[in-house]
Amino acid sequence: MDNANVETQEVSTPAAVEAPGDAKRARVNSSNIDLLLDVAMRVTVELGRTRMKLAQILELQMGSVIELDRLAGDPVDILVNDHMVARGEVVVVEDKFGVRIIEMIASGSEKARA
Repeated sequence: MDNANVETQEVSTPAAVEAPGDAKRARVNSSNIDLLLDVAMRVTVELGRTRMKLAQILELQMGSVIELDRLAGDPVDILVNDHMVARGEVVVVEDKFGVRIIEMIASGSEKARA
């Protein structure tokens, strides 16, 4: 085939056209999310766990040390309404404890907690 006779044409794709209902749906979805922003949820930071017999618990007093199943420096679990959502590390911010998130946990991939 002779390239001298080949004609080139520019093809342009049409700009995205927004359907009339799309803007309304966006406003409705935004307002639905706004309704949820004030919902209170329980956030728990779990340093570790242990099992104790009732007799051991009754012997606890101020200053007692409870050994946990994790080492110092291990990541802590961050739970929202008893569902793990992230892991973090304990930090000190202005003489108060805080947690820096280091890993988000995808939904459904929570490890089984004993």
